[in-house]
Amino acid sequence: MTNRERIDNLNQKKALPRTAWVTLLSTFTAEDQEYARTLAQTLAVQKFGKQIFYRGIIEFTNICKNDCIYCGIRRSNTAVSRYRLTKEDILACCAAGYEYGYRTFVLQGGEDVYFNDDRMTDIVSSIHSAYPDCAITLSLGERSRESYQKLFDAGADRYLLRHETANKAHYGKLHPAQMSFDHRMQCLRELKEIGYQTGCGMMIGSPYQTAEDLAEDMAFLYDFQPEMVGMGPFIPHKDTPFRDYPAGRLDLCLFLLSLTRLTLPDVLLPATTALGTIHPQGRELGILSGANVIMPNLSPTSVRKQYMLYNNKICTDEGSGQCRFCLGRRFSSIGYQTVVSRGDYQKQ
Repeated sequence: MTNRERIDNLNQKKALPRTAWVTLLSTFTAEDQEYARTLAQTLAVQKFGKQIFYRGIIEFTNICKNDCIYCGIRRSNTAVSRYRLTKEDILACCAAGYEYGYRTFVLQGGEDVYFNDDRMTDIVSSIHSAYPDCAITLSLGERSRESYQKLFDAGADRYLLRHETANKAHYGKLHPAQMSFDHRMQCLRELKEIGYQTGCGMMIGSPYQTAEDLAEDMAFLYDFQPEMVGMGPFIPHKDTPFRDYPAGRLDLCLFLLSLTRLTLPDVLLPATTALGTIHPQGRELGILSGANVIMPNLSPTSVRKQYMLYNNKICTDEGSGQCRFCLGRRFSSIGYQTVVSRGDYQKQ
C-alpha cells in the first residue's frame, strides 16, 4: 500500500492499523502532504464553508502546582512573575471580547489551587448569566469528576485537556513522577461522560517522540472521538530542562492537521498560536490544511508576557481589538472569513 492509498483510506472513513500509521508518518513526502492537505481543505469547506470560528482565550492565572518538564510556567521556574486575574478582570475581558464579536470564551490557566470549585463555579456562572448566547470553554487541567460536574452545571460547555501523548512511557518522559498518564486519560473519559464537548491533543515534535508515538496518538483520536483537537508544535522554553531541544517541524504539524481532519471530519480543529510562532503564516497554513478554529488572546496586555509557555510566543503586545481585526484581514487574504458564532460541535 502506498502513502496515497493510506490517505485515501482515511478519506473514505477507514481506520488505519498502527503499522500503516507509522509508515505514513515516517515516510511521507511533500507530495503526500499536499495531497492530504487538498483533501482535508476540501472536506473542511464542505462541512463548514470558508468560515473560521473565533474563540477568545483569557489566560487568567500562570500559577501552577505541576512541574511539567516542557512548560514555561512549571512550578520550578522561579524566573516567572506570577499573577492571577480577579473575577472582575475576567468579566472585563469577556465584555471586551463580546463587543469584538467573540461568542466563545476560553478560560485557560495553570493548575492553580486558589481557583477551587467555589471560585470557579462563581466565575463560570457569572459569565453564563451575563452572556447566555456564548459558549464557555475551560482549560484548567486535571480536576476531580465532582469538580468537572459542578463546572458543567454552572454553565461550562466545553473542556480542553490535552493528552500530550498517548504513549504512557513517553508521557513519563515529559512529566514529573507525581503525574499520572492513567489519571489524565481518566479525566478525559469523565469529561465526555458528563457531557462536555471534549478536546484533547498532542505536542508535535516533543522530546523523545517517535513515529510510533504519533501513530498511537492518531489511533487514540480515532477511538476517543473528541469534539475538539488542540495540537501544535513543541516549542522549547529557555527556563526548562528542554531548553535546547528543537521545535516541532512545520510540515509534520500541517500534515497531522490534515490527517486529523480526514480522521474526524466534524472535529473543531484550531490553527494554534504555537503554529503561528514557528512560521509567520503558520495559522493561515493551518486553515488551508483543514483547521477551522482560531483562538486569539483576550487577556490584558499587562500579563500576556507572563503567560509564556514557550519561547517567542506571538501576539503578546497587541490589544484584543487589534489582534481580532489583524487576523480578520489575514484570513480574508486567503479567501476565508471569521464568523460571529458559538461554533458548537455538530455531528453531520
